[in-house]
Formats: sequence, structure tokens, C-alpha cells
Amino acid sequence: MVEIKSHEFDRFAERSSDLYRIFVIYGPDRGLVSERAKVIAGKTGVSQDDPFAMLKLDVSDLQGDPGRLLDEVNSLGLFGGSKLVWLRGAANEKPLLDAVQVLASGPSPANILIIEAGDLKKGSGLRKIAEPAKGIAVIPCYADDIRSLNALIDTELAGEGLRISADGRERLLELLGGDRVASRNEIRKLALYCRGAGVIEEQHVDEIIGDASAISADEAVDAVLTGDLAALHRTMQKISTSKTPLFLVLQSCLKQFQLLDLMKSEMEEKKLPPAQVMMTLGRHIHFKRKPLVEKALRTWNTTALARETERLQNAILSSRQKQSLEASVVFHALLAVAVQSGR
Repeated sequence: MVEIKSHEFDRFAERSSDLYRIFVIYGPDRGLVSERAKVIAGKTGVSQDDPFAMLKLDVSDLQGDPGRLLDEVNSLGLFGGSKLVWLRGAANEKPLLDAVQVLASGPSPANILIIEAGDLKKGSGLRKIAEPAKGIAVIPCYADDIRSLNALIDTELAGEGLRISADGRERLLELLGGDRVASRNEIRKLALYCRGAGVIEEQHVDEIIGDASAISADEAVDAVLTGDLAALHRTMQKISTSKTPLFLVLQSCLKQFQLLDLMKSEMEEKKLPPAQVMMTLGRHIHFKRKPLVEKALRTWNTTALARETERLQNAILSSRQKQSLEASVVFHALLAVAVQSGR
């Protein structure tokens, strides 16, 4: 298994193209997935401006042409040299899994393949194939922890010759962490605003920075878990305004309850306290959300979790079958679960 940990990535990236031809980059932090894919692509030496050397595909491009990915990865470049095939939006689509299975069991391909995927759960198809394969580098991308965020702040501010006060740093950390690209952009905006100031203070952060701490879907999930109906209503209005797909909110909530169900079962089976389960099954949860999830583990029982999980699954099905009623279906399902949380 060749999995690149977060703290290993920078050193790994320098020699990545010499060691591997296939990279699977996945995780809930879509910004970090995209950022690391760009770094790997940049280290391959392939010109990204050359249409004969670089091919970008969306996973939907494989539908109806299941052999295309294999053909592209094994084809010879028109003018010699390696070609870079960059696949985005991957999950566990059958054409993709079939192609990766062939690549994993064979010799190194002629070209380089980068696969950008979303939040793949352990045991999912793509991870199940890629993780045991010696010729595939697997790079998980989870939400930044305090250490990573501090390093990101220091790197970006140092480039502008700026320092930040302890109070300013504490305030800034509260507003970052959900998405690497969003966090980086907010820090750069702050640096531009404070250019020439020397030291960034807390009031500078409050004056210019926005809240990039989590996507709206996570805010809705947190409101549901705490039973905060007012916060849920505000968040759903925010989601509607931002044009965030409502399906993603239901999906995020379902994943959260499925994880809670798994953690609760582990607690009861092995007679473990919530804090210990959080250290294993919950280690990838963003540090700001851990107290909330731990509290949910104490208050929810397995029967209730199973009931609400089924409610969310039924809502997802209904929202797909009745597109015109999607907004109503989503809101009423989340409201019903939030009411149960409040109880």
C-alpha cells in the first residue's frame, strides 16, 4: 500500500513522477484535492499548454466509451515523450474501476494518469483497487488541522513580509479550514489588504476576511445534529442563495449519520467511550466539529440513528424522483431530523 500522508506530500511531490505513473487523489477537501493534483501535474514535466501532451477528462466522458481511459493512458504521444491524462470528478464509476483494475495489475503505463476523486470511503471500489497496488500512489486529502492551517498562514504571509499577532492568528484560525483553496484565497486577500502594515492584528481579520471555515452543507449538518432549527433555517436560505445543490446537503447529512451509526456500533460492541472511538473512526473529522460529533454519540442510540438514516435515504430518493419538489423534500427531511436531535 502506497499512501502518502499529509505531512509527507511536499517531499513526495518533488520525486513523484520518477516513482509513479498513476496517482489517485481523493478526499472531502475538494480544494486540497485540486491543489495537490496541480502540484503533481506540474512536477511531471509535461507542458500543460500542449494539447498533444495534456488531456483533461471528466469521468462522464468515459460513459459510452469504457475503453477510452485505457487507450489514452497507453497511447504514444504524437511527438514522443510521456502524455499526461488528468481525470476529474471520479468516484466509483464502473468504466473507471475496470480501467484502474487493468492498470493496477499490469506494467507501468506509457503515460501518466492523475485521478481526482471526491470523498471515497474505506472499502469503496476505487480505494479497494488502488491502495494495494504497488504502482499507484494514493493521496488522501482531509480538512486541514491546526498545524496545517498555521503552516499555510505562515507561508502565505511570509511571501508578503507580514507577521500576525497572537489574537489575529486565533481569530483567523476560526474562519479557515473547510477547503484548502478557499482558505488560501482568504489569507491572500488578508495579506493584500494589510500590505505594508508589518503586523496583522485581529481587527484587520474582522475587517476583510470572510468565513471559509466550512461549506454550507456542513453548516446545515451541524444545525441538524444540534437540533438548532433557527440555524438550519438560516443555513438553508444561505444555501439557496449560493446555488449549492440541495442534493449535496442531504448527502452530507446521510454520510454523517452513517458514520455516527458505525461509531455507535463500535462503542457498544467493544464497550468504548465516545472519546476513544473519535480517535479511531473519527480521526478525519475536522477538529472544530469533533465536540459536536462526540456529544451526538452520547445522546443518540442505534435505533434512532437507523431510523433517521432511513429517513434521509428516502428523502434522497424522493428528491430525485420529484425534481420540482426537491427544495421542499430536502428541507422537510432535514427539519424532521433536527427535531429528533433537539429531543
